[in-house]
Amino acid sequence: MKKLINDPRSVVGESVAGFGLAHADLVSVNADPAFITRKDAPVAGKVGLLSGGGSGHEPLHAGFVGRGMLDAAVPGAVFTSPTPDQILPATMAVDSGAGVVHIVKNYTGDVLNFETAGELAEAEGIRVRTVLVNDDVAVEDSLYTAGRRGVAGTLLVEKIAGAAAERGDDLDTVAGIGERVNLNVRTMGVALSACTVPHAGTPSFDLAGDEIEIGIGIHGEPGRHRIAMENADGITDRLLEPVLSDLKIEAGEQVLLFVNGMGGTPLSELYIVYRRAAQVLVDHGAVVARSLVGNYVTALEMQGCSISVLRLNDELTALWDAPVHTAALRWGA
Repeated sequence: MKKLINDPRSVVGESVAGFGLAHADLVSVNADPAFITRKDAPVAGKVGLLSGGGSGHEPLHAGFVGRGMLDAAVPGAVFTSPTPDQILPATMAVDSGAGVVHIVKNYTGDVLNFETAGELAEAEGIRVRTVLVNDDVAVEDSLYTAGRRGVAGTLLVEKIAGAAAERGDDLDTVAGIGERVNLNVRTMGVALSACTVPHAGTPSFDLAGDEIEIGIGIHGEPGRHRIAMENADGITDRLLEPVLSDLKIEAGEQVLLFVNGMGGTPLSELYIVYRRAAQVLVDHGAVVARSLVGNYVTALEMQGCSISVLRLNDELTALWDAPVHTAALRWGA
């Protein structure tokens, strides 16, 4: 294992500390328990937006803390849910009296720990709503979930719900918009190689040099099937077919196309995938109205990508376009 680390046990703490130093104009870092908040939290009268999960998916979630997106992010150990004693103080830190929305990826540990923290926050007088993200069409159940996994679509939920909170929507409205995004986004991923968790020291699964895993999860969970390596267009078609079949996009509908890298895939390759995916969507009759390409929801250094398609309407498009200023995503004023 070759990694730029000091000690596998200190990876998350040192990484979070470095993130806080690098982006001190945007965020504040609480070291013990570990969580990150936007610099001006809590924002008076604003619904707080909090997400989190195991580390190793950077820039998710800390990279999306800031104006127009998350108010707080809670990092667990690598590929391990944060604990309620992290989530609760982070929730309290971003509550201005308007309540807090928890955005939770559908993994059993995350669901249970956020549920516990939400109940504790309610006991403290903080109103909490939960948006469960389960956009992965690869499997109905996996090693870590009951039902579909939450993967790259989480970013889209965080951005659009974050814009709703920033414009002043109330707690139930923000949560409802987050749920609407989740209902209208589907994702499918592929792994070309495995990643290595620092404390494990060995690859999380084995792939032969000429094999790929279709439908992989962001922790290296098995997908739908393992096949021989093929070209980018063939892989893209395999990823999009179940996404479009499940989402049931009709001719003339507008969509957002998100091609996400798993951490070890160069942008040049992601744009090759985007090119084919956009062509397939147009041939399907969809209108690609918005796009995003890059390594945003990663699995450490895994080679591979995922494709997400979000059905848009005028409101969701306007919320996507709304200004955002975070370490990893920023546009507008």
